Amino acid sequence: MNILIAADSFKGSCSARQVTDTIERAAKNVIPDVTITKIPVADGGEGTVDALVAAMKGTKVSVPAHDPLGRPITAEYGLLPDGSAVIETAAASGLTLLKPEERDALHASTFGTGELIRHALEHRVKKIILGLGGSATTDGGAGLAGALGISFLDKDGKELEPGGVHLRELASISTDGLLREAAGCEFLVACDVKNHLCGPLGAAAVFGPQKGADEEQVKILDAALAHYAAVLKDKLHCAAADTDGSGAAGGLLCGILPYFPVTICSGIDLVLDLTDFDEHVKQADLVITGEGRIDFQSALGKVPVGVAERAKKVRNVPVVAIAGAKGDGCETLYDFGIDAIFDTVPGVMSLEDVMSHAEENLLNTAENVLRLFQIGNIFTF
Repeated sequence: MNILIAADSFKGSCSARQVTDTIERAAKNVIPDVTITKIPVADGGEGTVDALVAAMKGTKVSVPAHDPLGRPITAEYGLLPDGSAVIETAAASGLTLLKPEERDALHASTFGTGELIRHALEHRVKKIILGLGGSATTDGGAGLAGALGISFLDKDGKELEPGGVHLRELASISTDGLLREAAGCEFLVACDVKNHLCGPLGAAAVFGPQKGADEEQVKILDAALAHYAAVLKDKLHCAAADTDGSGAAGGLLCGILPYFPVTICSGIDLVLDLTDFDEHVKQADLVITGEGRIDFQSALGKVPVGVAERAKKVRNVPVVAIAGAKGDGCETLYDFGIDAIFDTVPGVMSLEDVMSHAEENLLNTAENVLRLFQIGNIFTF
């Protein structure tokens, strides 16, 4: 029997690598002669670097950078065997880097993400895979572009201060200082939302509140981003704000679209393509996937549904999802190619106990899943 394990992390308890390793251990406990293929995966957000580095035998690079408020940190990105880099916006510009009371949508900057990109470019990387999830910023990617040498100037020719609020002062943009090594670089961007930069479904209105913006600050930011979009169109002849996904990560795409070739794609599809999922699933008798919580939102570009849909398309192989918890509407996922869903919590437990026993509970659940297949004689072992 051939089993393909393609699972996301159980956030807060197990990495994607730990999840796939644990399910492999369970499978071998039940079926000693089983053939296992493991693909740690992610949806393009947090965990994408870890998943791709693990699945593709890449390496991690640590870089001095700055967090969304400009404080020094050390952040990581991945280098893959083909010479490309994989970078998460959240690594240096993420919401998780700030305490709740520190969230500042007006002034948070993507400069740190730009520092990671700059480091990769200075080390001859010509293809960058960029995940947009989890940002604390609403600066239209101006901080990122600034780290690469783009200058955003006010009417007096003075460089703007960091943060989306200052984009309302933007008068001109200079590309003269763009990093020389940036020539010829292309971006592959993982983005699963269609929101445009501005308006009622834009970066400020939809995502600003979770980044600390109140109602008045949302209005300020939306107006600043609209002005920024107008200057991009007027000075650089780039209608970046009209691009699907330009509202993701606080408008980060607008910090790269005017200066680089960019391809935008679904995060989970990108990861599955890079890890040769289609070839692996052709040999599989069963696919096991999973994530920390499965509910109706899992249909919105998350790992289990992305894996299931691709598996059904390629080979119509059975797909089982294992989750740390099941939430409202998880039964709707049966319409997306998942054949069975199991949660790992064995009984009434505190959240602390669930998190501390996550690997043990996953192992037991995965073993029971495999025993169920044996009992039902679904496969010949």
